[in-house]
Amino acid sequence: MRKMLIAAAFAALTLPGMASADEKPNPKGEAELAKMLEGRVAGKPVKCLPTYSMDNSTIIDRTAIVYRSGSKLYVNRPRSGAGSLDDDDILLTKLYGSQLCNIDKVDLLDRTSRMWNGFVVLGDFVPYEKVRTSAR
Repeated sequence: MRKMLIAAAFAALTLPGMASADEKPNPKGEAELAKMLEGRVAGKPVKCLPTYSMDNSTIIDRTAIVYRSGSKLYVNRPRSGAGSLDDDDILLTKLYGSQLCNIDKVDLLDRTSRMWNGFVVLGDFVPYEKVRTSAR
């Protein structure tokens, strides 16, 4: 039994899609995300998003997933697996209710082959809203 637990722990550490301790930020992805968020201000992070209000999502390579809800953008930097994010992947999200939460796992499928390409474990969702300027 103990050997099985050790083997399972080792397998979990070596799965594709899991973050490694030396996973480095992606400067290109960070720049793309900054451009997308230009003119917006961050709000208080939330743990879950109601799925009925989500319009679409965008993958930022090796960085984040951005969910759109009306004019608001929610940035999710996965707790693990961000290094597997590829903007050519398809997000396969299995919902177990009416919300997408920071403990959910999202599988990544290669757009061309439809083969499994890894997964991410979501983090908190940070809302970004456009800065309102006062008209004079």
